[in-house]
Amino acid sequence: MTDFRPQGFRFLPPVVKHLLIINIVLFLLDSALRNFGINLTRHLGLYYPLSENFLPTQYFTYLFMHGSFMHLFFNMFALWMFGYTLENAWGSKRFLFFFLFCGVGAGLIQNVVVAYEVWNFTQLGYSPVSVARYMNNAVVIGASGSVYGILLAFGMMYPNMRVYVYFLFPVKVKYLVFFLGLLALFSGIGGGGSNIAHFAHLGGMLFAFILVMYWRRRNNRLDNFY
Repeated sequence: MTDFRPQGFRFLPPVVKHLLIINIVLFLLDSALRNFGINLTRHLGLYYPLSENFLPTQYFTYLFMHGSFMHLFFNMFALWMFGYTLENAWGSKRFLFFFLFCGVGAGLIQNVVVAYEVWNFTQLGYSPVSVARYMNNAVVIGASGSVYGILLAFGMMYPNMRVYVYFLFPVKVKYLVFFLGLLALFSGIGGGGSNIAHFAHLGGMLFAFILVMYWRRRNNRLDNFY
């Protein structure tokens, strides 16, 4: 069985390549269909389970939807930048499982946060109509949860590798991961009306940590390949 064995080194391994293609195609398709009054996000984005728009499959499909070109670009760039190294090290099947596992985990954590907000609204005396409206409009899209998970796993495997922030400032990956994790935590706690799902980012990192530690304890040590 070679399910989880790397197949040599490639700058664009198959899973990363196909994830890039799927995300780009769906972004273009969504943009085109909006001209005809069709909103793919309403069907593929992730809604709260009590929303009338919720489908269980959305825990997977939301990973492939993006709200803007820059949202898509930064997620896909990070997916390639850190993902191709992990896919080469782990093999394609393990990397794909990891990507989906982190994405589903990120969605679950985000919906836990939405559940708390729904409960809080009811405690504050919001009308059932207002709460239902919130649930039916609170949608999460994007691969960011999986990307944050990939970044955490990369930092666990190659903590002292340097990357260039904005192509200018070299920083060790372990410090970058720590900073981004803290930023997501404080941004999520602070709220501030942002439409960014910060707790989904943290959820992706949490599930990535759990899975990598599980693999390590199963004696599937994640060796550096260079």
